[in-house]
Amino acid sequence: MSWTAAVASAESFTLGEGPFWDAPRERLLWVDVDAGTVHEGRLDGDRVAVTGSQQRDRTVGAVVCSLAGELLVAGAQTLLTRPETRIVPAGARRRLNDGACDPAGNFLVGTLALGDPRGDETLVRRERDGSLTVLDDDLNLSNGLAWSPDGTLFYSVDSVPGVVWVRSYDAATGATGPRREWLRITDGLPDGLCVDADGHLWIAIWGAGEVRRYTPDARTAGVVTVPAPHTTSVAFVGADLGRLLITTATAGLGADQLAAYPMSGRLFLADVGVAGLPVTPWAGPSKTGES
Repeated sequence: MSWTAAVASAESFTLGEGPFWDAPRERLLWVDVDAGTVHEGRLDGDRVAVTGSQQRDRTVGAVVCSLAGELLVAGAQTLLTRPETRIVPAGARRRLNDGACDPAGNFLVGTLALGDPRGDETLVRRERDGSLTVLDDDLNLSNGLAWSPDGTLFYSVDSVPGVVWVRSYDAATGATGPRREWLRITDGLPDGLCVDADGHLWIAIWGAGEVRRYTPDARTAGVVTVPAPHTTSVAFVGADLGRLLITTATAGLGADQLAAYPMSGRLFLADVGVAGLPVTPWAGPSKTGES
């Protein structure tokens, strides 16, 4: 199967990332990482209308929200909640990158190096009591996170080696099984991803101008062509979760590439004939009053 994505925003973003569909409010949330900005928008036919933007930090890696609409933002080194949760030690040459909520509403977020990767980046889970659980500490560039429809499999991306990992996951207890390589991409870098109702993965491939659909056993099942080389992430949006929203970037493109792909940095939509899974909202402040 093949599809072509259509441009859906008038605005262009330097490093658009992390789309999150807030179903109760029918709003789209996403970030412009390098600008440190969180954006909100609504679907208006085949377009996304920006309805609000806010500067949150030097960089912003991800945004999610609670069932009540309260935002959790992954800033440069801390989670911007009340009180803030520091993930990256002060002074470390790394920042927070992509993040997502597990089926229990706990927030997971990874890091990337501000410089050459050294293989010591982390993926952590913030528990309801504010403590941190380290899932990985040997990554090069932690990126997209997603779960199977039944929540028992957890997929995570390490972009620089091009690997998508999978492991068993128990959201009730937080227990995870051994990590194993599920897929390795060699013609681009796997970035953000999401899972549809059939359990297929949709992975944005940075550098390839594509979003690829994979079966649960890692076979290619379709490709969405995007007229922007740096596709960054994906999410199913709309009342029936029937449309695929794709973020892209101008970052890392030279003048010739920008001239050849003038829609780079825009949001795109594709009708791919399948529905997505509802994303789990952030569990929000704990019963003790912490955020």
